[in-house]
Amino acid sequence: MGRMMRNWMLAAAAMLLSAGAAAEKPFHSIEPLAKPSDSTTASPDRGVLFQPEEVMSDGLVTVAGNRIAYKAIAGTIVVHPKGWDDVAWRENNATDLGDKKDAMAEASMFYVAYFKNGMPAAERPITFLFNGGPGSSTVWLHMGAFGPKRVVTADGAYTPAAPYQLVDNAYSLLDVSDVVFIDAPGAGFSRVAGKDKEKSFYGIDPDAHAFGEFIKGFLARYARWNSPRYILGESYGTLRAAVLANTLETGDSIDLNGVILLSSCLNFDFEADTPQYNSGVDYPYIISLPTYAATAWYHNRLAGGRPDALEPFLAEVQRFASTDYAAALQQGDQLSPDRRDAIAQQIARYTGLPAAYVQKSDLRINVGQFTRNLEDDAGMTVGRIDTRFVGPSIDVLSREADYDPQQAAIASAYVSAFNDYARTALHYGEGRAFRLSAPEVDAAWSYIHQPPGAATPVPGAGNTMPDLASAMKYNPRLKVLVLGGYFDLATPFAEGLYEMHHLGLPSALRDNIAYQYYQSGHMIYLHEASLQKLHDDVAAFIRRTDNLR
Repeated sequence: MGRMMRNWMLAAAAMLLSAGAAAEKPFHSIEPLAKPSDSTTASPDRGVLFQPEEVMSDGLVTVAGNRIAYKAIAGTIVVHPKGWDDVAWRENNATDLGDKKDAMAEASMFYVAYFKNGMPAAERPITFLFNGGPGSSTVWLHMGAFGPKRVVTADGAYTPAAPYQLVDNAYSLLDVSDVVFIDAPGAGFSRVAGKDKEKSFYGIDPDAHAFGEFIKGFLARYARWNSPRYILGESYGTLRAAVLANTLETGDSIDLNGVILLSSCLNFDFEADTPQYNSGVDYPYIISLPTYAATAWYHNRLAGGRPDALEPFLAEVQRFASTDYAAALQQGDQLSPDRRDAIAQQIARYTGLPAAYVQKSDLRINVGQFTRNLEDDAGMTVGRIDTRFVGPSIDVLSREADYDPQQAAIASAYVSAFNDYARTALHYGEGRAFRLSAPEVDAAWSYIHQPPGAATPVPGAGNTMPDLASAMKYNPRLKVLVLGGYFDLATPFAEGLYEMHHLGLPSALRDNIAYQYYQSGHMIYLHEASLQKLHDDVAAFIRRTDNLR
């Protein structure tokens, strides 16, 4: 989570060898990691500055009427940056552990895994889940969507202060898959350290590499090489998922059964928060308009009255956005005054904003402008991550929104509930600080990306659409599920549609992509009826792609 542009390795050799020798076994017989000692030698899963950790506990949850006994593991896996060579590293250090004062960069990536008891690995899918940011912890998906416990928050309104309610999650994915929630390097209980640590982990490509190394290490540690495998990313996590899918498939020969993109954003050229700094690129305005209309519909701000059904209305707005509106924007300052006025009037009808304001904004309204001005007469600001939320405007004279009422409404509940749950139920985190997002990530993050086939990184906004396309072509059986909320302005639902329809896939592969949309926001699971449908849709996707039937 977080603003996509503003707020927005473990590994192969020794692990692969050990995994090849490991026998598949039910997860109730998992043995804990041996505790490291000062004489422990360095290896791909044991760093100089960090050592892997593991704390086990047990639990029960009822999903779809079925009682599921599970083992929870809270721990860390140590990963290294791309290019790290354990042999060369040993040769260049006086001792196996090396000199901590001169240590190379490494990351300790925190995870919480839930395994259904008594299931052989080859008969049980495993799903790796992560939020976005970039640099966000995965507390949101963990405690809001698919973990065995769920924090209860007010629907579309401010959640009162503590005590917060934590309940058994009847919509957990544990009925169809084991689940692993991963915190990005530096976020949550994950940490980065060593020389050039930010440069080594904070960026599109180094971040994806770290997650790839984590997954390979996890598959080896828990003997899951023969399990059906899924990755589920939310927000910036969808961009990460595209890169990760391609590197796992084409670079590591690890096929995935499915990729699940929740609130998709694969191309920063579509980022609608600050498109004014990317002049000449009009896609953000086009793909945001349907969500502006959905929001005006929800808050009953449509000048011509509110249609009874949302979806047919949005289909109409999408047709206008992709035809008349797109053509008008492409003409730039050559658009005739009469045509400009007609387009402004239609935008006003669809968005609830005054036509004169639309004219002054050159027909181009960014997210901050819309959320600040839709309910200006009431002195209120509309949410960005979920436009169903509203809150008092901090500065009634500001051009754009000063904050996100949705973030303000729920963040404390998630942070407080997870901190308590981690320490009391998972028995992890005592004496440690939980970080909602990685420190310094905004300033240090590199958006430079080297797409498949490119000899060098490509200048400009990061675009991972080629990565997803490459993964789907390399593995023509790879399935993708795209999920979005109609009231999401962080990653508008039309963005996911546009991206998928511009991957350049052959016609035979286009049906490998499925779509589901919900009357909710960026975090679809904040609306319980949508959460139930979200669970059912993801569970159905896993069942039809896990190759177990």
